[in-house]
Amino acid sequence: MKFVQKYRFAARLWKETKGQDLIEYALMAGFVAVAAGAVMPGVGENISQIFSKISSSLGSAASQGS
Repeated sequence: MKFVQKYRFAARLWKETKGQDLIEYALMAGFVAVAAGAVMPGVGENISQIFSKISSSLGSAASQGS
């Protein structure tokens, strides 16, 4: 019986698409930032600083959440 419940949960999770758009937009913004950094060398350093700030913010948020 537990197997059936796990299977149903996995099937519902697989069909869930609510957060998909947000992830796609975030990936697209990342690709645009990387392309801009490659095309305009002066912007590359600023983009690197922004990504490091985001990374440290996410890291501190993750440590506070657990």
